[in-house]
Amino acid sequence: MTPEYRRALIVGAGSGLGASLARLFAREGMRVGIAARNADRLAGLARETGAIAAACDAAERAQVDALFAKMDDALGGAPDVVVYNASGRVRGEIATLDPDAVARAVSVSAHGGFLVAQAAARRMLPERHGAILFTGASASVKGYARSAPFAMGKFALRGLAQSLARELAPQGIHVGHFVIDGGIASAARPVPADAPDSLLEPDAIAHAYLALLRQDRSAWTWEVELRPWVETF
Repeated sequence: MTPEYRRALIVGAGSGLGASLARLFAREGMRVGIAARNADRLAGLARETGAIAAACDAAERAQVDALFAKMDDALGGAPDVVVYNASGRVRGEIATLDPDAVARAVSVSAHGGFLVAQAAARRMLPERHGAILFTGASASVKGYARSAPFAMGKFALRGLAQSLARELAPQGIHVGHFVIDGGIASAARPVPADAPDSLLEPDAIAHAYLALLRQDRSAWTWEVELRPWVETF
């Protein structure tokens, strides 16, 4: 049986993948909520899609709780699709990294994912219905030099997703983790003229999220890897 979804919340929305997801979900007839640390940056997307915008620091439990309480009311019910698209990143050599900055980056990437997933699961479990989707990266499976904090957070997020998939799938909740293995095209990062297929298009990524949501429950997947066809791996 293919489930039907009515209300979506995207945490960590912005002008790239988050915006593509909001547009696609709205076209599919879902009520959409979008959240970011700076809600002012979401005003245009909210007008375009009819989404409900809210400010939320996903690493702060009180703010996550307030976000879900707001969306329960604004969307006409609890979201049955929740996407965690937020992450923290700080680069540098291990000897010079600021430990406080590292703790913050890992908290956003991983602990924020836990807080959002917990709030979502508490609403989905009584209905035995819903989907929780996590946006990963190349760093989810491969740590790069001078990028330890990002790898730490993304490895942890992947572990969270895998554990939740095993726990929640038998209770009707589809958990998915997406390894985005490559750069994502954006206005600030246009596709190079001499390498037209070298970046992932955010609209194409969004369609992969939708395809997972449309899977029959007899054949669910918990993880999808996406990369340009020219990307080595």
